[in-house]
Amino acid sequence: MTTITSSRDGAVAILTIDKAAQGNLLTVEDLRELAAVIRAAGATDAKVIVLRTMGADFCRGRAPGATPPPTAMKMRADVCEPILDVYDALAGIRQPVVARVQGAALGFGAAMAGACDLTIAADNARFQLPEMQRDLPPTLAISALMARVPRKALTHLVYSMEEIDAATALQLGIVSQVVPLADLDAALAKLLATMTARSPEALIAVKDFFRAAPYMDPRGCADYAGNLLAAVLSSAGK
Repeated sequence: MTTITSSRDGAVAILTIDKAAQGNLLTVEDLRELAAVIRAAGATDAKVIVLRTMGADFCRGRAPGATPPPTAMKMRADVCEPILDVYDALAGIRQPVVARVQGAALGFGAAMAGACDLTIAADNARFQLPEMQRDLPPTLAISALMARVPRKALTHLVYSMEEIDAATALQLGIVSQVVPLADLDAALAKLLATMTARSPEALIAVKDFFRAAPYMDPRGCADYAGNLLAAVLSSAGK
């Protein structure tokens, strides 16, 4: 059975992870498949990408692997790179990615939810970075979240390993919106209807600006903002 599938609903590409019985724990092979599926969806004419999972939990993290690779280089290539590649795929495709989150989003699951451009969470969602329980510094998850979560708050999540609820995740910037679980699909549909009514050029420009602007000096940021807006206006003939 395929773990990750891609489907279309009009201008929306829907990526579905279905390992519900395992809490959507992802193996290294799953991660490689996920990055490939994300990039394939990004290469289509979809305006928006949705990332969702089946079952009670969004993603309880990365599934334990077999015997660890014997060298640091092998560890990085076989374990770390597939995780980083998912984050890179989410950031690198042109379209905005919207995550639909329910239940537990732990470790990699929390980082993946936060790495998406928009994240709608059910009020039963909960988030945790538990890696330090096994003396594993969650540096990969930190790399995905540090642009969105204030440093003090992120440091607390890492060292305390505390589980936070959806409302707290909203305050910290991990999620964009929190709704009752029963309203999750309706809220997602409303957001998608609003987004897909916009031109692809406008949607892509906003993602591109958010991706690049934080690393620019103020003058360069302003120039880039003007260039992107001019390009969208000219493409629309306005």
